[in-house]
Amino acid sequence: SGTGVSVEAVDHVFQTNMLDMLKQTGRPEMVVGWYHSHPGFGCWLSGVDINTQQSFEALNPRAVAVVIDPIQSVKGKVVIDAFRLINPQTMMLGQEPRQTTSNVGHLNKPSIQALIHGLNRHYYSIAINYRKNELEEKMLLNLHKKKWTDGLILKKFDAHSETNEQTVQEMLSLAIKYNKAVQEEDELSPEKLAIANVGRQDAKK
Repeated sequence: SGTGVSVEAVDHVFQTNMLDMLKQTGRPEMVVGWYHSHPGFGCWLSGVDINTQQSFEALNPRAVAVVIDPIQSVKGKVVIDAFRLINPQTMMLGQEPRQTTSNVGHLNKPSIQALIHGLNRHYYSIAINYRKNELEEKMLLNLHKKKWTDGLILKKFDAHSETNEQTVQEMLSLAIKYNKAVQEEDELSPEKLAIANVGRQDAKK
């Protein structure tokens, strides 16, 4: 697709033999899925990824493909998604492919990139929930907790002015990048545009 270099090295026989050898060494764990990254592209499955996921689902029907975007995750929110394939036979019969195992979490609005690459047609997304115990939850809630006295403290004008100036500079830089991205969309072909955006921050997000 021009967006990366991939090597197809999925060996079904090796995967099965590897699981048998792990059981002999006292490791009875089952392979529940695989993960890879899409730096700067968002979370979706390409044609090669779908083929890889098919091999994992042949071993375990409930295998999951996890995709993470490390570049977009730098902003503070982890950009991660989990997928499972849709059997085309069930789609033809009009059956629902998703297996609802829990009502915890909420539906995430899919990106346009994921919909273009076959989301809800060839594969579907699974809601991700982070399991935390009581102490971990309390620690995270207290991480950026503000005291009532914080509202009475005046910030130094120099620091406040510097923060404002930095914010305006970032907005200006983002506006220039956005304008450049719009111009490139009109000038470049989709293939060249995909290559040009590798590893770059998406100004539209």
